[in-house]
Amino acid sequence: MNKLNEPLILLVLGIALLALTAIHPHDYPTWWMETAPVFIAVPILVATYKSYTLTPLLYRLLFLHALILMVGGHYTYAEVPLGYWMQDWFGFARNNYDKIGHLAQGFIPAMLFRELLMRSSPLKQGKLLFTLVTACCLAVSAVYELIEWAAAEMMGQGADAFLGTQGYAWDTQSDMLMALIGAVVAQVLLGKVQDRQLGQSRLGGA
Repeated sequence: MNKLNEPLILLVLGIALLALTAIHPHDYPTWWMETAPVFIAVPILVATYKSYTLTPLLYRLLFLHALILMVGGHYTYAEVPLGYWMQDWFGFARNNYDKIGHLAQGFIPAMLFRELLMRSSPLKQGKLLFTLVTACCLAVSAVYELIEWAAAEMMGQGADAFLGTQGYAWDTQSDMLMALIGAVVAQVLLGKVQDRQLGQSRLGGA
């Protein structure tokens, strides 16, 4: 796939999948709330594509994150079929698709923050960059949990599908733990790949 048109292909495919998930979702308020980040992020990515092109790795990860959000919005996180399959395979007591979402909430933003910091600040590879990226991901996770709390306060039981807690008392804490794990694992596994692509983009722009 040509690296110049890959973001366009991902954009078109993402819009098609978004439209597909909007057909007879569990309920539209939940679909709108779960997919809201897609409606915010995509226009920004399109508007900044020429002036601030991201690495192919990051575009692919952002597409994956959007897909996770859209599937969760269509079924609600507590009722995604994959979560039920995992429940059968691993003997979980609940549908844990939401944990995939929160793992991604650390994994993908970690690579976004890492790329932005390496391109727009004096920070280089090292412990400080790793720590700041991890802290940023935990901050995002905390803000999301505050949004869930606000939704619960305003909507009462109407927010149950959005929250997806399924009666688990430690849902908030475990969500943040998954984001932490995702942030750490992403940097360890994909840091060198991102560095290589950033180096290639600098050479290409020289």
